[in-house]
Amino acid sequence: MGKNNSRMLMRFSALAMVLTAAMMVEEAKSVRLCNLETNDLERCRPAVTGNNPPPPVNGCCVVLRAANLPCLCKFKSSLTAYGIDPAKAKALLPKCGIRNVIAPPGC
Repeated sequence: MGKNNSRMLMRFSALAMVLTAAMMVEEAKSVRLCNLETNDLERCRPAVTGNNPPPPVNGCCVVLRAANLPCLCKFKSSLTAYGIDPAKAKALLPKCGIRNVIAPPGC
């Protein structure tokens, strides 16, 4: 019985190390882009995906207020690859109280 417990503990420890390493790698994938960390955009994901998304949370609005929004417009065509509806993303601005953003043509 003790041998099985030791084996289970070893497996659990190995799993914990793998999960910790995976989380650290995921954190490292964040890129600084248009005045924000790309991982921070995850705060807005619920508000820009699905058929009936909820309103943005305060953390999402904080991220958007810090971002260089005209710069983000350059990446508009990439949004759908991440399951983000560009029209819903644009609709976040007034929901977060962000007005008077001068967007490039076609944004």
